[in-house]
Amino acid sequence: MRVSLGVRLCESVPVNEDWEKRVDAVWAAFDEYPEERAAEFRALVDALVAELPEDSPLGPFERACAWDSTGHSDKAAPLYREALANGLSGYKGRRAKIQLSSSLRNIGRADEGVELLTPELDAPSDELDDAVRATLALCLSSLGRDREGLSLVLGALAPHLPRYQRSMANYARALVDPEG
Repeated sequence: MRVSLGVRLCESVPVNEDWEKRVDAVWAAFDEYPEERAAEFRALVDALVAELPEDSPLGPFERACAWDSTGHSDKAAPLYREALANGLSGYKGRRAKIQLSSSLRNIGRADEGVELLTPELDAPSDELDDAVRATLALCLSSLGRDREGLSLVLGALAPHLPRYQRSMANYARALVDPEG
């Protein structure tokens, strides 16, 4: 789900609100583009990106999302890296790290995904916290570190349970720290 944050989507890049609404509309129609029309969808994103300044981090971010969402993690990963290198930060920067980590896992580089996402566990909390933990858990599992991954997932799930929050949080901790 895409979330519009107004005219400033990252700390350094002002964006025209009309442009963001048009990007949101393209993404809202994503399900209308089956696999055989994936190139058409990416062309719509590319047309919107062409309106941005060349050094805007939003361009490679949106293009990465389009490649990723159409099954091409290999093409998405370098674009996410470019977006982050160009200064994508804030909410979209965090999304880029999550999505890059997922793409890295998909292309057999889960260790890089773990390295990228682990610091996000200590980042200021927001609605993406559970996505960070879920993606990190998948990366850990791909590396054979299932107990650590399960601990993250249980820890993320615990606050959402109607009961047993404390027990599940304790079990999550015990998976990685049996003494604690």
